[in-house]
Amino acid sequence: MAQPSSREALPTRFSAAAPLNTLRSQCQTRQSSHSPLGNPLAPQRKKVTINTLRALHQKDEPITMITAHDFPSAHVADHAGMDIILVGDSLAMVALGMEDTSEVVLEEMILHCRSVSRATKAAFTVGDLPMGSYEIAPEQALESAIRFVKEGRVQAVKLEGGVEYASTIKKITHAGIPVLGHVGLTPQRQHSIGGFRVQGKTTTGALKVLEDALAVQAAGCFAVVLEAVPAEVAALVTKKLKIPTIGIGAGNGCSGQVLVQVDMSGNFPPGRFLPKFVKQYGNVWAESMRAIETYKSEVKSRQYPSPAHTYPMPPEEFTEFERIIGLTRA
Repeated sequence: MAQPSSREALPTRFSAAAPLNTLRSQCQTRQSSHSPLGNPLAPQRKKVTINTLRALHQKDEPITMITAHDFPSAHVADHAGMDIILVGDSLAMVALGMEDTSEVVLEEMILHCRSVSRATKAAFTVGDLPMGSYEIAPEQALESAIRFVKEGRVQAVKLEGGVEYASTIKKITHAGIPVLGHVGLTPQRQHSIGGFRVQGKTTTGALKVLEDALAVQAAGCFAVVLEAVPAEVAALVTKKLKIPTIGIGAGNGCSGQVLVQVDMSGNFPPGRFLPKFVKQYGNVWAESMRAIETYKSEVKSRQYPSPAHTYPMPPEEFTEFERIIGLTRA
């Protein structure tokens, strides 16, 4: 018996003349894993602003800050209730596989800022100006900061440096862009300070940290990061300032704390070096490994996908489908 041509055999509802949208609606009802992650926060919380951070500081309530480098990491940080989410240049290592922060460029940072800002509904977002984007002149720094706000959609920028960058900070803040300062250990300048070393361990060093912190405060910073500074020095500097201090390796006498999310969540392989100040609160790597290895095993054994993870088709429709494509006997 001769088989009918494919065009003759196609049911009317699947004819070539059927509108494309009709076919899509019949074949797809949002049965896709590619669905948006951005669900509303539950419960809703108010947007954190500069005024919110100032109020926390006045109440002596510690300010919480964490890094994020993409939509998922920002989404979970925002849901967890972080006050500030920092798109730090540490993403050079933890997201892009680079050797240090000096490799990441402005365009890459803006791309990551844009991804983070899409997820951040409540937290105050800060973008880290990378090395090479602000050192040449205050005008260059302002141009970079404007791009971070307009293209990256962050609410503030961070830059490293003290007294020597006061005029740069002033240039940015006078344009209406909030600046988060960063003194003590400044990783972008690791080669000029002898590597990743604790700063302020001597009287002269401690005075330098204080001088830098006072300078960025006078220049208009709304807060300042103190990195790798002895706890007692950081506590005293905090008392001397009118703006909040955010500590990282600077003890609990600061106005708040920040950690790199990949570090504190344990999203890295065993044996990776961690600075002394990092406390690991989870083991994302181990859980991800367990899940992926289980998935691999179930695919190899054809245990996945099971009927529970497949879409059914009415038997009579499948029989007709077989007949049309010629896989059943007449």
